[in-house]
Amino acid sequence: MEIKFCGAAETVTGSKHIITLSSGKKILLDCGLFQGRGKESFEMNQTFHFDPNDIDCMILSHAHIDHSGNIPRLVKQGFKGKIYCTPATRDLAEIMLFDSAYIQENEAVNFNKYRLKEGEKPIKPLYTIEDAEKSFSHFRTVPYNSPFKISEEIELLFTDAGHILGSAAVNLTLTEDGKKHRLCFTGDIGRYVNRLLKQPAPFPQADTIICESTYGDRLHESAEDTRQKLMQAVHETCVVNKGKLIIPAFSIGKTQELIYVLNQLEFAGKLPPIKVFVDSPLAINATDIMRNHPESFSDEVNQYIKKDPSPFGFNGLEYVRNVEDSKAINSLNEPCIIISASGMAEAGRVKHHLANNIENPRNAVLIIGYCEPSSNGGKLARGDKSISIFGKKYDVKAKVHVIDFFSAHGDYNEMIQYLSCQDVKKVKTLFLVHGNKDVMHKYKVKLLEKGFRNIVIPSFLAIHKV
Repeated sequence: MEIKFCGAAETVTGSKHIITLSSGKKILLDCGLFQGRGKESFEMNQTFHFDPNDIDCMILSHAHIDHSGNIPRLVKQGFKGKIYCTPATRDLAEIMLFDSAYIQENEAVNFNKYRLKEGEKPIKPLYTIEDAEKSFSHFRTVPYNSPFKISEEIELLFTDAGHILGSAAVNLTLTEDGKKHRLCFTGDIGRYVNRLLKQPAPFPQADTIICESTYGDRLHESAEDTRQKLMQAVHETCVVNKGKLIIPAFSIGKTQELIYVLNQLEFAGKLPPIKVFVDSPLAINATDIMRNHPESFSDEVNQYIKKDPSPFGFNGLEYVRNVEDSKAINSLNEPCIIISASGMAEAGRVKHHLANNIENPRNAVLIIGYCEPSSNGGKLARGDKSISIFGKKYDVKAKVHVIDFFSAHGDYNEMIQYLSCQDVKKVKTLFLVHGNKDVMHKYKVKLLEKGFRNIVIPSFLAIHKV
């Protein structure tokens, strides 16, 4: 068999990997959007570098847009097979893809205003809400830890990756010429400490592993340090400077983690009496879905719920759905916290909040997880003095804070812990994906020290036989 790496190769977003069996059958692992590169991302998302008609089935590791976001276009261009995922991923993917389609349509309108002024031809959205709706007839759910035979050649097992609700490692037993080959695609690997969700679960022994490596060169801060830094940012911005603290946050995972920590602080009497807005319809819908899956919560969270039955609600917290209420926040002349998508500050309502507040030194921005370096979030975290929003340049006069504990990705120790269930002598090839090139090389050194051999960092569109 061979594997073609069509995304998240020497970069973080756009997860897409094609397994081709000797029989000719093709399995697509994930179908994500490239993000964080503006016009370049849009152009990269136009082309799959494979024919969707040729794909027999697709397996989705989790619902984040850089893993699921180009599914509607895949179906639009001819994919006719089934898409396998966990039940919670199916629930989240539905709201994620509808939201993404809405953004695609509206951002095309916004971009075309500027393109017409420059005499350029208008662009079409990658896909529409109607395209997203059509894609859901292809979804089929498979629960964790339940072997599922897709065909005589392909058996699927999902194990919990602990990254976001429904996230899974994809464990495949592939039969070619009477021989079985065991392959694991880790998807994104979660955290082991103080989280909403259960820890990542061990996975069966694999011959080949396709492993993420986002934080392959760093360690996360401790939970206590995080809470102190969060409180410091809130106190300095909202109490001392009487300003607004804007937090770009992915609607699924980070937003709920942040609300849960703020809830704990409010319950303990440590949060100042200010308004906290969650300004993202998608985040609100995702929070509702999370409430419906308490079986995925960690033991710590289930213990906390016994004394505080509403971990995603507290005094001062307001969920904002409609556009007029969102606009009203920017007219509010009082200290507050604004949590809004997207996490990389490249799409959604957070762009409007940044445009209205980034040039006021009383305000602040808090980056709480990984951002593609070329994205607005990455530029803010790096300390750039200006960013571009809707084609207009804004000077960064607000203070920028960075806390990485809220990342749903494990650091290199946690990823190594996750891989420790494997007998390294039985792993024939380990591919590193979903990471920046320099980070991957640093992580590769750490894995070699742990005894792994034949570690490959595939380039974009590379094909490797296994």
